[in-house]
Parts: sequence; C-alpha cells; structure tokens
Amino acid sequence: MTENKTISESVEHQPQKQKAESARVTRMGSGNIPKLVVEFAIPAILGMVVNGAYNIIDSVFLGHGAGEIGLSAVSVATPIMTVFMALSMLIGAGGNALCALRLGEGEHDEAEHVLGNTFTLGVLVSLLLAVLAHIPAFIEPLLSISSATDTVRPYAREFIQIISLGCVFQIVGMGINNFIRTCGAPNRAFLTMLIGAVGCTIFNAIFVMGLGMGVAGSAWATVCGQLISCITVVWYFTKTPGVPLRLRGKYLRLAGKLVTKILALGTASFVLQIGAAVSQVVTNYALVKYGAMDPIGADNALAAVGVVGRVAMFTILPLIGMSIAVQPLLGFNYGAKLWKRVKTTLATGMAGATIVGTVLWVVVMLFARQIIGFFGITDPALVDLAAFALRVNLIFLPIIGFQIVGSNYFQATGQPTKSIILSMTRQILFLVPLTLILPEVLPNIITSIDGLDAVYMAVPFADFLAIFTVGAFVLVELRKLNRRIKGSQE
Repeated sequence: MTENKTISESVEHQPQKQKAESARVTRMGSGNIPKLVVEFAIPAILGMVVNGAYNIIDSVFLGHGAGEIGLSAVSVATPIMTVFMALSMLIGAGGNALCALRLGEGEHDEAEHVLGNTFTLGVLVSLLLAVLAHIPAFIEPLLSISSATDTVRPYAREFIQIISLGCVFQIVGMGINNFIRTCGAPNRAFLTMLIGAVGCTIFNAIFVMGLGMGVAGSAWATVCGQLISCITVVWYFTKTPGVPLRLRGKYLRLAGKLVTKILALGTASFVLQIGAAVSQVVTNYALVKYGAMDPIGADNALAAVGVVGRVAMFTILPLIGMSIAVQPLLGFNYGAKLWKRVKTTLATGMAGATIVGTVLWVVVMLFARQIIGFFGITDPALVDLAAFALRVNLIFLPIIGFQIVGSNYFQATGQPTKSIILSMTRQILFLVPLTLILPEVLPNIITSIDGLDAVYMAVPFADFLAIFTVGAFVLVELRKLNRRIKGSQE
C-alpha cells in the first residue's frame, strides 16, 4: 500500500503534461497484472513473429526463386547474421531493462539518458560491423567456420556483406523498438515491426521473383524492410507528441557508467544469441560431415535441416515475445519494490508461454510436412528428413516457454550474472557438446539411427537439461520473493 502511494505521489508532483505522459508507465505498478500481460503480450508476440519473418521470408523466396543453393547460402550465413542479432540484443535489451528499472524508481531523466546512449551505441557498433564484413581477412574465416562449401561460399559472402550495410537499421530499429513497449505502447511497438516485414515481403517479391536477383535481391529486400522499420521507431521518439520518453541530443553522448550498466544487463541476451550462433556453426559442421556420408549429400543436408533450424527458431519467437512482454512489467515493479506484483507477473508470463507453446506444438506435429514444403523443397527424401527433424527438434516446445521466461526474469530484475549463466546453459553448455557427441554415440546404441539423424536429436536433449536448470534457479528466487513479500506486510 505504501509502495503504491509512493508511485502515485511521484506522478502527482509532476507538471500536468508530464503526468499525462507518465500515466501509461505508472499503470505497470498498479494495473491488473493478467490484463497488462495480455495487453503487452499480444503485440510483443506478433512483433517477434514479424521480426522472425525476415528470415522466413528470405528462405521462402529463395527456395522458390533460387532453389536449394539459395537455402544453403542462408544456412551458412545464419550464424553470422545471428551475431548481428546478438549485438542488437546486447545493446537494446540491456538498455531497455535498465530503462524500465529507472522508470520504476522514478528516475525519468536517467531513463531518457539510457535511451540516448542505447541509440548511440547501436549506431557505432553497426558501422563497425559493416566495415568488418567487407574485409576478406575477417569474413573468409567466418565463412569457413560456418562450413561454407565451395559452391555455396560466394552466395553466402554476398548475402552477408549486403546485410551488413543495413546492420545499422537492424540494431537501432530493433534495439530501440523495445523502449516503445516500456513506454506503455505495445501496439505501436508491434506496428513498427510489422511495417518493416511487409516492406521486406514486397521487396523480395520484386527483387527475387520479379527481377531474378537471387541471393543478392533477398539481402537487399531485408535491408529495405529494416530501414522502413527503423525510420518509424526513431520517428516515435523524436516526432510523436505526448510520448513518455524522448530521444534528446543532450543524452546521445556516451556516459561510461551508463554504458557499463547497459552492457552488463544486455550480456545475457548477447550470450544467448552468441550461443545460438556457436550452435549453428557446430550444427552446420555436423550437417556437412554426416550429410556427406549420407546419400542426401552435404549441400542438401544444409538446405533441409537449415530450414528446420529457421522454422524452429521462428516457432520459439512467440515464447521470446512473451518474455519480452513481461520484461518492462517485471523491471518496473522490481524497481518499485512491489514484490507481490513481481511474483504474479512471473507466474502469469510462464503460464502464458506454456499455453502458447502447447498450441504451436500441436500445429508443428500435425503439419510438419506442409511447413517444409512451403519453403520450396520438393524432393521426397528431403521433405521426409526435414519433417522428421522438425518434430524431433520441437518435442519439448510446450515447456520451453518456462525456460525462456524464467531465464529472462533475472535480466529484467537487474541480476545479470544469473541471467548470463542461464543463457549459456542450453546453447553452449548443453547443445554444442551434444551435437558433437550424439552422432558418434547414438547410432551405436540405436542401430536404426545414423549420424545425420543424431545431429538434430541433440536439440531435445539440450532443451530438457536447460528447463531443469532454470527451474532450480526460479525455485530459489521464488523463496526470496516470498520472504520479501512477508517482510513488506509486517
């Protein structure tokens, strides 16, 4: 009761104009939590699906417009593109988490300072990436690490170098987009992402199908879509009237302490994405190695199972959307020391992610072959392999949401060390070793399985171990919250 009063008083002493701007934000500490979670979750989930649609759109158009070679090129490029995404998450997720905490503490000016520094960091990092991607000594080893065959290498190189030119639009647009949600405008955050995906689709149709530009056309279409989305995000914080936070010139200059805190809180998301990149590199290596031993061949294995990886990631994006939806609610209430609301938000987010995951699991299990066929793969053997691999990959989908929301909780509440540890568990500590070990061991135990089958069976093993680990951390955290709730009531 005292805590809610403090929040109300902080708003009451603000000028009238700022009161109106703050109303959307302060309701995170007083509104009905299930309603707020639903309000934030729907656009966040749709937004993540739209964001993930970039890769899916590229793959669909390339599958139909350039065949398996185009799909193989994107599979090789995916780990490097994931590094771009990792840097976007390092800056954007870290800045957004710190911003939500500061708003919960009533530090409005500091929250705007965080926004400005996040923008500047995004621009600087993206410019550096664009330069590095065009230096042969940098890009060629990365292509080799990603298992690019001689046939696929030139296409993958071209795709990455073009994408790098638009990296600034991805890092700034996607990183700053999360702040719109923290401003209490989840629908606006979704629309800024939707307009980019629509643009990407239109440009893919023109460049790939209409002009026959192949891999290069798909890359340019992605850049154009990201540019449109970035413009709408920056417009929101500079031109839209009545927003709670502004992108102000005086806050663009980097402040050492803020940058350190942003990077510390964003490290968990960064590690998660880097872990994904490492696991993709290892998976590509295994696909080339064991695909070459199989009648399907190395390039076809990259194409088919590469599609499975992109579909699996796309399927998990709604669960990530749920974790993003509850992040500002967790951060605000944790900063305001509203412990009961923190606990309720965490439980609601986990329940919502479980429901969404179960629905998606049913769709994948029933329509795996149709999903694979959507990417232009027509060879029956490739379709069978990819459909089976997709079902195996996502066998634990109903409970993966628990792991994602639980891990993100520690980032949202300013506990970066725990969040980093949990982010490392699935991809780096579990999935990478299992991808290397299972193809050597499993066929000796189950003779009906070959090395190629065992590659994608590593995923459900890793998921199970990661879910168990997060559960242990969450259980300890719930005990702490219960003690704080009891203490605040005394």
